[in-house]
Amino acid sequence: MRAFKADLHIHSCLSPCGELEMSPRAIVERSLEKGLDLIALCDHNSAENTGAAIRAGRGKGLAVLAGIEISSMEEVHSLALFDTEEQATGMQELIYRHMRGTNRPELFGDQVVADEFDQVERFNDRLLIGAVQMSLREIVTAVHRLGGLSIASHVDRPSFSILSQLGFFPEDVDLDGVEVSGRTTPVKARAEIPGLEKFTVVSFSDAHFPEDIGQPCTCFLMEAPSVEEIRLALREEGGRKVVV
Repeated sequence: MRAFKADLHIHSCLSPCGELEMSPRAIVERSLEKGLDLIALCDHNSAENTGAAIRAGRGKGLAVLAGIEISSMEEVHSLALFDTEEQATGMQELIYRHMRGTNRPELFGDQVVADEFDQVERFNDRLLIGAVQMSLREIVTAVHRLGGLSIASHVDRPSFSILSQLGFFPEDVDLDGVEVSGRTTPVKARAEIPGLEKFTVVSFSDAHFPEDIGQPCTCFLMEAPSVEEIRLALREEGGRKVVV
């Protein structure tokens, strides 16, 4: 059992709001500089840069999970975390089938798909900033079916959070945990936000700029940097836990 310093909510240059300097390779390099052990790329409604990040992190002492930040039809953001690029791609295929619209780079920004060597492969022209025509419950169910974790994003924020959009935590949505932003702390959020007592609370950076990576992060006490180990830590099972 060891401590893993983790930032599981990082956007790359694929996200329309992500900086172009947030290439998969640059994210890995900055994460290592920040002393992180585990990260996840969670671009908006797409996993097309996760494979490059996983390859860029190999052999460097940094574990990289494949993630997506999904916007439901209610405009609730949630993190989907997977062990493999293949699992994330399976979720992405489902998302793409339920998306509408074309990106307008002059309004929303470029959506760059890059490889592990910082080479631009192509531009994604889907409207990744938009909402997927799936309910939050349907999204969480699909993530679990593919073996992933589902964590409600930045629940303390006044927009695009489960509380800003729905006003409560639905009983029929089986979330694995909730994330708070760097505007607060898990301890403070538990004291101030009704309903959080039911969940393990984590905090990640939601980084769109290199300097934001790891600010904040969460420490997991577990055996390995895997989705199943994180699941156990969120449930405080088998000696695994989240260290606040």
